[in-house]
Amino acid sequence: MRIRRALALALLGGIAVAMSLPPWGWWPLGLVGLAALYRALDRQPWRRRLLIGWVAGVGHFGISLFWFSEFTAPGAVVGILFSALYMGAADALTAPDGGWRRVASFPAALLLLEGLRARWPFGGVPIGGAALGQIAGPLGPAARIGGPLVLLGLAALLGAALAERGLRRRMAPALVAVAVVIVGLVGPAGRDTGRAIDVGLVQGGGRRGFRAGESDPEDVYHRHLAATERLRTDVDLLMWPEDVVDVDGDVARSTVAGELADVARRRDATFVVGVIEGEGTDHFRNAVVAWGADGRLVGRYEKVHRVPFGEWIPFRSVVGRIGDISAVPADAIVGRGPNVLRTPAGRLGVAISYEVFFADRARAASNGGAGVLLVPTNAASFTTTQVPTQEIAAARILAVASGRSVLQAGPTGYTAIVGHRGHVLARSVLSRPEVITGRVSLRSGRTFYARFGDWPWLLASLAALLTARSRVRKSRLAL
Repeated sequence: MRIRRALALALLGGIAVAMSLPPWGWWPLGLVGLAALYRALDRQPWRRRLLIGWVAGVGHFGISLFWFSEFTAPGAVVGILFSALYMGAADALTAPDGGWRRVASFPAALLLLEGLRARWPFGGVPIGGAALGQIAGPLGPAARIGGPLVLLGLAALLGAALAERGLRRRMAPALVAVAVVIVGLVGPAGRDTGRAIDVGLVQGGGRRGFRAGESDPEDVYHRHLAATERLRTDVDLLMWPEDVVDVDGDVARSTVAGELADVARRRDATFVVGVIEGEGTDHFRNAVVAWGADGRLVGRYEKVHRVPFGEWIPFRSVVGRIGDISAVPADAIVGRGPNVLRTPAGRLGVAISYEVFFADRARAASNGGAGVLLVPTNAASFTTTQVPTQEIAAARILAVASGRSVLQAGPTGYTAIVGHRGHVLARSVLSRPEVITGRVSLRSGRTFYARFGDWPWLLASLAALLTARSRVRKSRLAL
């Protein structure tokens, strides 16, 4: 295939993959897009494969990360072009010839590079990945054994099957994908403990599209107090979103601590609140704090995965000379310790906002004995539905991967309840003041993913890639 045609096909493939993600959610396009990319790589030298994959990545991430432009257009361009390099590198590693070598190396390389993107640089930036589209399709149950990486790997494997010529070449990868999904369906999914809790998730509402520095913390706080008054039923767990309480120093010593304790007492419920604590002028803590029904503090978790250029500025002194960083005047302090709150309502796992895109947070919570997973978030800064809908998709992946229900709350949405099988059971309307209520089971036990994590799949992909590439070298030497 000529390079111009290959580049055009790759670009269309990347765009198709992006359209499989929320808010569009046309999951079959993910398979079609990966098939187009696979076909574009046919018998191309490695430099061209690198370029073809990078162009596909630009098409993909140029759409799936478009929300980044709401903060900084130059930063969005750099972020998109850099993210595209991961896809380019994966395709450069893919075997150029047809047959089983390319069928095996294509998903293996994509899985490995996506695993790298989730970890490096700056602790990883896994948002906008192709797995977010596949959780809505028939591959979804496979997240139970391999999290988001396996969803991507299976999508790439099926894409290769679609692109291969001949029934026999198509059947083998398709059967492998079906087998993995079946294992996900019948494999351990956790189990009910026999205990369920009534929950109330508060969404204060308000306009969207404001940066954190442009909103009034007092207004946000009082909106949630007012919205809480809408709750007419008794609950065991009351949850507020991320960043609803903004104080200087330890919230336990702040003036609002008494008010929050009073809410817990009046509602006779465990009360979980997202808190920002200022630490001088240069740092802050992003935490979730829990009060018991008696008004006493019972638990605390501080966010581990910070948003690069959103909650902290890497190389601040250098970046500050190049661009405007006034929107992020302070850096978040990295949290430590387990992400499980031991409360009267039960053991509650926590993944704060951006952490919903890191499946390791759900795994840690599940292994720590959490019966349910909480995702307090804040997507009020975004004018489009891209980030809120991608968060819901990520929450669905976490639910399946951990075998736990997920409770998500945002100041302007989405606020939602996701069942342990990944189905959205209730969801709010963006910007509207609401309280989502429901009853969820506390669960125990571990899925395959909770037990083993990403590493078996990363190592298997590395082995598949090395085997395929070594066979390519041997065949060339034989010639």
